[in-house]
Amino acid sequence: MNTTLLLVQGLNGLQFGILLFLVAAGLTLVFGVMDFINLAHGVQYMLGAYLGATLAALTGSFWWGLLLTLPATLAFGLLLEFLVFRHLYERDHLSQVLATFGVILFLNQGVKAVFGTAPMQMPVPELLSGGVRVMDGLLYPTYRIAILVAGLATAGLLWFLVERTRVGMLVRAGATNAPMVSALGVDIRRLFMLVFGFGAMLAGFAGAMAAPILSVEPGMGDNLLILAFVVIVIGGIGSVRGAFIAALLVGLVETIGRSMMPDLMRLFLDPSAARQAGAAMASMLIYVVMAAILAFRPAGLFPVRR
Repeated sequence: MNTTLLLVQGLNGLQFGILLFLVAAGLTLVFGVMDFINLAHGVQYMLGAYLGATLAALTGSFWWGLLLTLPATLAFGLLLEFLVFRHLYERDHLSQVLATFGVILFLNQGVKAVFGTAPMQMPVPELLSGGVRVMDGLLYPTYRIAILVAGLATAGLLWFLVERTRVGMLVRAGATNAPMVSALGVDIRRLFMLVFGFGAMLAGFAGAMAAPILSVEPGMGDNLLILAFVVIVIGGIGSVRGAFIAALLVGLVETIGRSMMPDLMRLFLDPSAARQAGAAMASMLIYVVMAAILAFRPAGLFPVRR
């Protein structure tokens, strides 16, 4: 792999890691604060992509579509919390897994019924079209750089909200000892609803940002959800800082691994076998990294103190 390709894949890995963080940040808060396993969190990512593409088409503007997607995904997340998820808080994890998996099936079929099965595309805004010269002979798409910048800005805002505001203090306290926070007079149900809605909005924002560079289709959030769970396990359940570091790590390993493994396998196998073996090894690489990290840090890189 030459230097140019390695740089491109590294930037792609960072951009993918930022999208992973936006999904995993809400998931780790929901899991850490509420002790609630929400397999349907990836559906919020898919809905964000569909809503972004649809609203952009209706308004004729990418920016209006993105702006309107945020309250729309927040409202949909709060609606799901009110209708389904709040009835599962006191249930065991197996019940939560089964119920939220049912929500995945229901909403995937609902998306097919409303939008059809044909992939949709959200146009890249004119302001962010074209490329930025990274080095001689290499133009990197401006929109992908914008995703990096938007993700970093969101991460900074999320850190400020969690670490420097009263609501963030309550969220951190709830992640540490929710019964005690409730005993002190805090409406823990309202706090849970706020955390859930904010997490849904973050996932929807990630979906809307990814829509111009990915195919918007039913089930697009399912594979990302698996990686998001890997992120929160590596980073530490309930830790936003851990989710950010782990998301970048997973994004880089996933992207660069898929590019390098076939070339590496050619050192030992013929090209055809190397291509197949490289693809298989690349799909396992992130789980090998996760196992190696957990062997030394069983609670993750930045576990929440309890």
